[in-house]
Amino acid sequence: QVQLVESGGGLVQAGGSLRLSCAASGSIFSINAMNWHRQAPGKQRELVATIFSGGSTNYADSVKGRFTISRDNAKNTVFLQMNSLKPEDTAVYYCNLVQNLATYWGKGTLVTVSS
Repeated sequence: QVQLVESGGGLVQAGGSLRLSCAASGSIFSINAMNWHRQAPGKQRELVATIFSGGSTNYADSVKGRFTISRDNAKNTVFLQMNSLKPEDTAVYYCNLVQNLATYWGKGTLVTVSS
């Protein structure tokens, strides 16, 4: 089993920054990708950013140029640096890990951006 624990959420004013962290532990041996998703109230969960095992990254159009995903392989931790935050970025942010054919999820961390 794999456990994921997110941290770093909170309340921030529009234009501000936050850095989310996701620490993975357990039976980790061959991570294919780690992702950040978010779910705003009344909306479907959406993929925000991905970092693949080789280090390449992908971003949703809505966060390109503002968010940066990175990782610390030694600590099995992935980060999401969020800059120039907007009220529409308000959501619960979830970390997700894909290993072989299995997908694991954290419980999420709430980000609230005030206008």
